[in-house]
Amino acid sequence: MILPALKWRDMTGMDRQSLIEDIKKNVISALNLGDMSASDIADDAEFFGDSGLGLDSVDALELVVMIESKYSVSVDNKDDVKKIFRSPAALADFVMARSK
Repeated sequence: MILPALKWRDMTGMDRQSLIEDIKKNVISALNLGDMSASDIADDAEFFGDSGLGLDSVDALELVVMIESKYSVSVDNKDDVKKIFRSPAALADFVMARSK
């Protein structure tokens, strides 16, 4: 995992924690969660389900579009969506691993 992290940092100047914060801000913006701030969302907060942000399937589609457009990565394997979009940290790990 070190190599993708270094690659991402070299490309963007952003380390993993900065990427997590950026993802939180973009999620808030994409889903119009204006009453929240990035600090309101824990790095490992679940996006879906009662214990997390409580997002639904429409929100999931919005997240896929946002990730693909903002970070130039695509979610090819639909079977992995639940794992990839589990939390801001999981999403950051996916973006770092998939960025070229």
